[in-house]
Amino acid sequence: MLLFNFQSNIFSCSGYMSPEYVLDGLFSMKSDVFGFEVLVLEILSGKKNRGFSHLEHNHNLLGHAWRLWMEKRPLELLDTSLRDSCDGTEVLRCINVALLCVQQYPVDRPNMSLKLLMLSGESILPQPKQLGFLSKEIFLRRTLYQ
Repeated sequence: MLLFNFQSNIFSCSGYMSPEYVLDGLFSMKSDVFGFEVLVLEILSGKKNRGFSHLEHNHNLLGHAWRLWMEKRPLELLDTSLRDSCDGTEVLRCINVALLCVQQYPVDRPNMSLKLLMLSGESILPQPKQLGFLSKEIFLRRTLYQ
């Protein structure tokens, strides 16, 4: 589990926690799926979710990835140091699966077994739905004022 010593480290891990855990204290295997795929997006982009900023919007890294996906520009998420050494089709598959795994509702996220099938190309990839915590402002408002 990505959380340890809840009392002192909640904000240091907050960029990886699922919406249902942050808002309602609910934890499941789908919560770990969420946190793991935040890490995947961080690796692909070379940027951290927490503290991410962009000149054009107030989204966190998840929101930025979602925006690029919706604008049909997902490969722009990829860190420039990785662009020449990666297969674009595989990167698109990774981004698609990551976005499926950080969806707002746990029921919409694939489990680990299905995620492996998706990454291996043995499963059709559905389009992601609404993500959880697209902007830093929404995350802070929901966590600090409840």
